[in-house]
Amino acid sequence: MDRAKRKRERRQRIHRSVRRKVAGTSERPRLAVFKSLKYIYAQIIDDGAGRTLAQATSQEPELRAKVEGGGKTRAAARLVGEAIAERAKTKGIQKVIFDRGGYIYHGKVKDLAEGARSKGLVF
Repeated sequence: MDRAKRKRERRQRIHRSVRRKVAGTSERPRLAVFKSLKYIYAQIIDDGAGRTLAQATSQEPELRAKVEGGGKTRAAARLVGEAIAERAKTKGIQKVIFDRGGYIYHGKVKDLAEGARSKGLVF
């Protein structure tokens, strides 16, 4: 098995383990993070109803225009966090459960979380 495959499987195993314990509710939905090699994605999910309440991605043209280097930088991750927090506020969501998706709390994931917290999202 090559290194990339082992790393991906380890992240998925950690994510499955966390998802057995963490579920979003209508009072406190889950803020889920996913990273691809190019972009970062964030969703606010009500697991009880099985619905996505808000989403933001670094692929969005208005976010990419604000960041030099496109959507794969830490600055883009911070903007995604700020965007998801603003969209959550418009839906009346103040508190969430942070689901880092099996990624370590470092780099882009940390910047996304700090961006969301800076705009008033509590987790």
